[in-house]
Amino acid sequence: MSTLADVAARAAVSKATASRALSRPELVAPETTERVLAAARELGFVPNRAARELASGRSGIVALVVPTLENSFFTPIIAGAQARAEEAGMQLTVAVHPLASPDELHAFERLSAQVDGFIVAAPRGGDDIVRAAASFKPTVLVDREIDGLTSVVADTATAFGSLVTRFIEEGHTRLAYIGGPDGSWQNGQRSLAVSAAAEGRAHLDVLGPYPATFAAGVTAAAAVIDSAATAVVPYATAIGLGVMFALRTAGIVAPAITVSSERMVVDALGFTGVPAIDVDGDELGHVAMDRLLARIGSRTPLATEQLRMPVPVRWAEPVG
Repeated sequence: MSTLADVAARAAVSKATASRALSRPELVAPETTERVLAAARELGFVPNRAARELASGRSGIVALVVPTLENSFFTPIIAGAQARAEEAGMQLTVAVHPLASPDELHAFERLSAQVDGFIVAAPRGGDDIVRAAASFKPTVLVDREIDGLTSVVADTATAFGSLVTRFIEEGHTRLAYIGGPDGSWQNGQRSLAVSAAAEGRAHLDVLGPYPATFAAGVTAAAAVIDSAATAVVPYATAIGLGVMFALRTAGIVAPAITVSSERMVVDALGFTGVPAIDVDGDELGHVAMDRLLARIGSRTPLATEQLRMPVPVRWAEPVG
């Protein structure tokens, strides 16, 4: 197996020059770089990527940080981010840090020593905590906006507001919004949107907060029944599925209480007349990773961006 020393000898340069030509060609004369590359091709030399990254002060690894693994919302985001990272020859690692308190910053700092940058999804803590975490390495937020930090957000708040509007137009006068985890920025945005859409037009009960789990939905079903709501907008799919299960167990089925969900669930269960929110998590992760890679690769500071990706709502019309 050929070594860097073999390449250097074939190209008639020092090992240091051969290394620079392979890892930082902009620092070497073009003709020398070409000579080294030709020698590497002839000898079948494959440079050690890890060693090259370490020599440049990088690890070749980026981290996607989620607040929990219980919420399936993050799964396609991870998949999209990983696909984009692989396109760039980077490795993605996933870590769980809610970033709900300053106590987590020490562990976050330790992680920062091993990666080149972060995608931080839905952090739960205050702006100061998130800014502190983002100060360690280039960072892009997902589903959270903070002034001065680049972020990519699925505009679910607008989608939730349109759901409530449509429910009211169809004659629902009592509605319920089942809120998500305490400290969730998106939950605050969605709560405001559904409240604004219902104001002066229908009665709205805001229930919660609840964790984004099936079990929480089962628990929330009793509050939904007590509210006398005929249309329900849950914070997360898992919550909605738990509510549906509990209502069916209690013998309450649509159209007595309509619970919105995501497109995949509506299609799989064959629901009609049920609204479906279609968040493209894969694209969300892809775009966030693309923005992070740009910040990692830039030699000069980039202006911050706050991107809001539209979230379509599909309303499956009743059959017959």
